[in-house]
Amino acid sequence: MSDEHNGLFASVDALLEQAAAEALPDPAERKRLREAAGLSQDQVANALTVRRETVTGWESGRTEPRPPKRAAYIRLLDGLAARFPPPQPPAAAAGKSAPGPSPTPLKAPSPRSPLPAQPSAPSHRPGAATSAGRKTAAPPAGDARFANGPLAVVDGDGSAYCTGGLVLDCPLADLPTLVEWTLREAHLGAARLHRSGKDADPLIVLTASAVQRLGLPAVLEDRRGLRLPDDHPVLKQLTKAQWKLTKRGFGPWARVYRTADGARRQCVQFAVVPWGALDTRSWGTAHQLEPAELARLLGTYATRVITPCGSTAVTGLELMTALRPPTRAVKDPAGGGWVSAPMPGSLTEPVECAPPEAPDGHPAVAALYPRFHQRTPDQVLNEEAYQWSRPLTDAECMKRYVVGIDVNMAFAAAANRLTVGLSAPAHVHRPAFDAKLPGSWLVDLSHISFDERLPSPFTPHGERPTGPAWYATPTVAYAVELGYPVTPLEAYLRYEHGPYLDAWYTRLRDAYITTMADLGVTPGMPETQFLAAMATHQHTDPVLAAVLSAIKASVKGSIGKLRERARSGGWRPGEAWPALARPTWRPDIRAAVIASARTNMHRKMLKLADHAGLYPVAILSDCAVYASDGPSPLDFLPYRDGKPLPGGFRLGVSPGMVKHEGTQSVLWAEGLLEEHGPDVNIARHIKTGIVSGQDEGE
Repeated sequence: MSDEHNGLFASVDALLEQAAAEALPDPAERKRLREAAGLSQDQVANALTVRRETVTGWESGRTEPRPPKRAAYIRLLDGLAARFPPPQPPAAAAGKSAPGPSPTPLKAPSPRSPLPAQPSAPSHRPGAATSAGRKTAAPPAGDARFANGPLAVVDGDGSAYCTGGLVLDCPLADLPTLVEWTLREAHLGAARLHRSGKDADPLIVLTASAVQRLGLPAVLEDRRGLRLPDDHPVLKQLTKAQWKLTKRGFGPWARVYRTADGARRQCVQFAVVPWGALDTRSWGTAHQLEPAELARLLGTYATRVITPCGSTAVTGLELMTALRPPTRAVKDPAGGGWVSAPMPGSLTEPVECAPPEAPDGHPAVAALYPRFHQRTPDQVLNEEAYQWSRPLTDAECMKRYVVGIDVNMAFAAAANRLTVGLSAPAHVHRPAFDAKLPGSWLVDLSHISFDERLPSPFTPHGERPTGPAWYATPTVAYAVELGYPVTPLEAYLRYEHGPYLDAWYTRLRDAYITTMADLGVTPGMPETQFLAAMATHQHTDPVLAAVLSAIKASVKGSIGKLRERARSGGWRPGEAWPALARPTWRPDIRAAVIASARTNMHRKMLKLADHAGLYPVAILSDCAVYASDGPSPLDFLPYRDGKPLPGGFRLGVSPGMVKHEGTQSVLWAEGLLEEHGPDVNIARHIKTGIVSGQDEGE
């Protein structure tokens, strides 16, 4: 082909590339389209065979896609734009609201005269000021059905504080009226996180004054059942209006619903703040915030994670289901219509656990052992987080400090790329070990020993195993990685498996990283700057600090919820309890995550021991304490050529990296051991130096 032809074709290619560039929406719209479809950056990256960081660059505007990825990316965005058009501007949305007075600017939401009993049209108040002095804003961009965001904090004066500083007027004549307003006029809710999932129901958060206005008690008297009595007048109002409650009744978290009308759900969630809906262990002092700031806190969490629907443990578990729904719609080959079918890669139905995986009191345990039988390691799977400590050596006592480092989001990092079982277990005798098969293995690892200054990776108490015991796949795989032979005696294996928790990890990781960035801590910071930023980040913005706390609590709580135990209230050992009927009641998955986190921890500690002669003096879950000549982690963490030891602990904000947990003197540690004996774990108290039993890392 002649040079002239080559030049012509090059010119045409340049025009095509220019046309493609013009067809590409701006970075903010790219991100909006992806989030509107409930897709993660990992999903887009996998579809386009690029790295997640590449998609992040495209959505931030730092980089632009190049051919041939550009054409595929444009095709994806065009398809999403057809399904998820941009939201209407506030003025247009207001023009389509229910008949009533046209919205007009109102004064700031200071105490006002009571609102009329009849619901009025929502009024956007661009001139009002919040308690933090910020102006109210237009509704957040997103799905037009949920133009006002995922939730509203309702105060006693009839103000409904939404995300973005928006304030609406809402009726507080009675609870049924508030429910009707929420569903018909408030435009609250959130789009599904997966195309086969469900849209999030609107959340109404009631302050103390709103509780009083609605005729609800200021304090929930039933502290055991945590619910209003069925004959309470407010519940009679709901029943008369043909609204229903779930089995947990009307308590700190409640769902009010009607049977679905066609394809549209009719459900409103309620969180009652004065009844303890926002646990201080997860949300800090959120219950003390002004309504506008509380809406900012919960709205930020809802946008970055998911709309809260209970405790952070319940919400974190709900996030798993929202990202990996159990069913999807498929074409019926016979009738041609759409039918529900199991979703590949999801937990689609409840399955029986293996007997060693069952907690005490489970029907499977009661069928095998007497009621008060104490199961031995060869009868029960005991994959728990580390709780280990030892006396300081003479050389360590000569140092000045003990310094704690804590693994960021340890359970989330352990869940990343972890293959877990999706099906019921198959019982196998004398199988060959396969690290790719999730399950529980009965194997003798007592022949594997370590330096006495290191804990064993195979037990939570760090002691060497004494004989055959049950272990999850990650624990046995670590023994093989260390070069030791293993010969399983039996196993419960799950031949259907997959990375069920990957999307859950990605969502929570992104929420964590984004929130930390808002607090001034970003990936890639020099270590000295990172430590300085971490020392003050909790005081940068109390609202975002509470969001961060809730994100971390969602991780730990939801992993624990995978093996939710029976509650009191008539239950007896050997009887089933409601949680067993959930597809997400999976003690084997919990065990695999914890085993992975514990072996990840040991792998790094072993690297420091082998290459730097450093040994921990105490470990509690994801916190390890080392003796040090200086008060900073930089004073003992080893470096090579100015870089952290490969495979060891690295300071940084990303999940799996470590931060400074706390520093105390060696004299303090020795005094603690002398006063409380060898059972005290100094890692538990390294953060504050106070023996309170409340300092559990993170």
